[in-house]
Amino acid sequence: MGSGKSPGLAVVLSFFISGVGQIYNGQIMKGLITIGIQFINGLLMFVLIGFVTYFIVWVWAMYDAYKVAERINAEAGASSSF
Repeated sequence: MGSGKSPGLAVVLSFFISGVGQIYNGQIMKGLITIGIQFINGLLMFVLIGFVTYFIVWVWAMYDAYKVAERINAEAGASSSF
């Protein structure tokens, strides 16, 4: 049961730094790619498009971290019930 993930913690981590919630969930490459994309979006803020793309990726990262943590917990619960 120690392999469960907290969806709330995953969201909070992604709220502060997009991609950290994915890393917490064990999706290290996805998290690093998300962090890299957000870095590029930060640079793109100088040409205004970054404000839109940063926000979209930020919201997606929080949503994805939450849903993946829920899925991990559901899979862990299903496998432990046998």
